[in-house]
Amino acid sequence: MHQNPHTNNVHIPVMLSEVIKYVKPQKGERYLDATAGFGGHAKAVLDISGNYSQSVLVDRDMEAVAELKKRFESSGVNVLHKDFLTASKELLEQSRKFDIIVADLGVSSPHLNEVSRGFSFTKDSPLDMRMDQTQEITAWDIVNKSSEEQLADILRRYGEEPRFRQIASLIVENRPINSTKELAALPQKAWGRHSRTHPATRTFQAIRIAVNDELTQIDQALPLWFKLLAPKGRLAIISFHSLEDRIVKQFFASRSGNRYDASLTLLTKHPVAPGPHEIANNPRSRSAKLRVAVKQK
Repeated sequence: MHQNPHTNNVHIPVMLSEVIKYVKPQKGERYLDATAGFGGHAKAVLDISGNYSQSVLVDRDMEAVAELKKRFESSGVNVLHKDFLTASKELLEQSRKFDIIVADLGVSSPHLNEVSRGFSFTKDSPLDMRMDQTQEITAWDIVNKSSEEQLADILRRYGEEPRFRQIASLIVENRPINSTKELAALPQKAWGRHSRTHPATRTFQAIRIAVNDELTQIDQALPLWFKLLAPKGRLAIISFHSLEDRIVKQFFASRSGNRYDASLTLLTKHPVAPGPHEIANNPRSRSAKLRVAVKQK
């Protein structure tokens, strides 16, 4: 989860000390940050490696890219405004190699804090949820144009929402839905008082994942990141919910273990979680999980 240095809630990037501990940057190593945000992880790695000219920082958010360019402008590092799947395909076509690749899959704090972006149900705003503001499809389109069956599928698959049918039906009955508040009221209606977390949490997660095609991106990017790694290169991924973590875990498992054809060695046998001090300072980090693997040859 990335933090905007210009907001009051500045925290260190999620699990920074753990990332550095496991990827162990060395002088001269090439670095790819697939989700650079405001450059917290990048600064820590590049301060050690010093290899700016062969490193690449990627983000799909225009604000983040503007901030990265300002922060690293004079260093010669390459900043790309693209989603990480598109960027990774282009870097492969250029036959690039990296010694360290980091992907922090969390939604950035500016997204959550900036009301107009529509990621949060705690403040009323238009239904947007695009990580890349140049993209056409918004949350409004998903909510108002999908069939009841499509909505139920999105809520079940991406939100793991037990009451997916009921909520999908409420959405269709109440259309058009134009604001986050209107949308958040429907899962509340479906759950009544029976939900431990806010009833809208899973619905908003599901629609956000659908808008940004997040799981497809991760699924397709993992094999590309593997190809972009130099021998002995390290891949570190921070995920924030079980669906992302499952994809990463399965990918790592499929290429590691005691097999003659294993191509990855896991540096984290189990996912690493943030410590209590970090969670106290940055409550949004509480669901973070870090997995790291090293390419064998």
